[in-house]
Amino acid sequence: MKPQFGLQGLRHLALRVRNMVKARSFYEGLLGMKVVWEPDPENVYLSSGCDNLALHQIPKEQMDQFKPGTGQTMDHFGFIVESPDAVRGIFQVMQQAGTPIVKPLKTHRDESVSFYMTDPDGNVIQILYEPHISRKPIP
Repeated sequence: MKPQFGLQGLRHLALRVRNMVKARSFYEGLLGMKVVWEPDPENVYLSSGCDNLALHQIPKEQMDQFKPGTGQTMDHFGFIVESPDAVRGIFQVMQQAGTPIVKPLKTHRDESVSFYMTDPDGNVIQILYEPHISRKPIP
């Protein structure tokens, strides 16, 4: 029997970007995504309705590691869940299973709740309750 976590889908992706102005222009201007949260100039969260795309400015001291075509710019991907309690429940299950936890359970400034873990290949996965999209019906 597979656990039922209340996953609402793979609807969150975080990208590291070399130039925030150009990245925002592309995702906002060309693709029509809307800003849902901008905590500071280095981070912006966009949505096309039922998803969430985070853009994170690559720090200057790391920029040479991210030349186009040579470095991975995906920071993590995230599964959206229906409630903060669902995040807490999955966190407990993953801890008990010995899953590597990258960042512990946290309530963020925008009232989202999440934690980060890795899959067996080291890909970083965020389990996320995001108040703007977690409450929306699954299409």
